[in-house]
Amino acid sequence: MFFFLQSQAIAGWFLSIGVLAGTMAQSPLSWLDALGIAICLIALWGERMADRQLAQFRATQKGGVCDVGLWSRSRHPNYFFEWLFWVGIMAIGFNAGLPLMLLALIPPVIMYVLLVHVSGIPPLEKHMLESRGEAFRAYQKRVPAFFPRLFSSGAGR
Repeated sequence: MFFFLQSQAIAGWFLSIGVLAGTMAQSPLSWLDALGIAICLIALWGERMADRQLAQFRATQKGGVCDVGLWSRSRHPNYFFEWLFWVGIMAIGFNAGLPLMLLALIPPVIMYVLLVHVSGIPPLEKHMLESRGEAFRAYQKRVPAFFPRLFSSGAGR
């Protein structure tokens, strides 16, 4: 448990670097700040919507695979929107100019690696395959793991 918590502390430190870059900007609010705030708000809305859709699905369907709403576009929309939030922080950090703006690149890269390759998608998909079997395997074939499919694939969803 100690090493797990220490790894989270280290990741938190690297994530805070992007926020630090945004606070170091010497200029007044800019279009990059507005863009970053808009991205963050969209990300918060998306996470909330994905959680709400999953809760509604679970309340009516016991043990199935949620493939409605945002879940028909991405197998992990909540992870995508979590990453998108850090992209918004990056945009705000870009207002700091060089070399600080390079620090703003760190959080979205770290979040992407953690969510897609380490502690997010891999263990969850392993669990879903074990608990949902062929239904989840079929879902994996039709729906992208992370980046949402923007347009319908013609499957009626």
